[in-house]
Amino acid sequence: HAAAASGKRTLLTEIGDPDGGPSSIGRVFGREQLTPDPEPLGPDGLRACHVLATRGQELFAHSVVPAGPVVRTALRSKTLRKFVTAVPSLYELGVFFHLLTLLKQTRPDGTPEHEVIVADMPATGQTLALTSLPEILLDALPDGPIPRYMREGQAYLNDPERALAWVVTLPEILPVTEAIELIEGLEATHVATGGVVLNRIPDDPFQPDEREALESLLSREKIHGELSLRRIATAREARRRLDAECDLPVIELPDLAKKEAAALNASLSERWRAAMGPS
Repeated sequence: HAAAASGKRTLLTEIGDPDGGPSSIGRVFGREQLTPDPEPLGPDGLRACHVLATRGQELFAHSVVPAGPVVRTALRSKTLRKFVTAVPSLYELGVFFHLLTLLKQTRPDGTPEHEVIVADMPATGQTLALTSLPEILLDALPDGPIPRYMREGQAYLNDPERALAWVVTLPEILPVTEAIELIEGLEATHVATGGVVLNRIPDDPFQPDEREALESLLSREKIHGELSLRRIATAREARRRLDAECDLPVIELPDLAKKEAAALNASLSERWRAAMGPS
């Protein structure tokens, strides 16, 4: 929203399920599914698509094999698709190549088709498999079309002027632990992290002396609302751990009802711009 509102041609992408299924991002905009080709999402300047391993595999095959339509038909076979998905690195290669194709798209005047691309990445393990893919394949295959495309992808992924990762987590012990591991993994694969979004922060109406009195009470007996009080304390501890273990901007977002999404979007946009600086 922030990028599109500032006049940037913005593409919102989501790593899609190989077997299809609904789109979490699409539902936010009233769309049950997204297609693998960018299409308008609603707000001016904002488009969206699914990034699919199968589409990336088709595009890659078409780029290196003259009989592109034959390969495309073969890859749409369910049996072959299951095989390709199961082979180590082939799934990641497909996702990587589809995303790279979107990054490289240009307009007739040579300018980028999309000035800002936001990629909603999968879980930690899958994300790190993608960001480590270029280095792994370049070690194994020093020459040929795959290394050429891996180097092109690295030019985007490993340049902090062109790409930044923002890690989204919840104010709880296990999610924050995973977020810290993801930040360390991104650093190891040479991907710069812009900051952390700490989502669904519970409202804390208590002053320090009131919290101390409540904690003393909770240590002696059970009271109604104990879980909510514990959640507030857990959120404070999660923030303290983030501050202690990673030197990155942290944007806190409150736990709000869906009807307050517009205000949340405006708040996040403003704070994101502040965290990113004037550029």
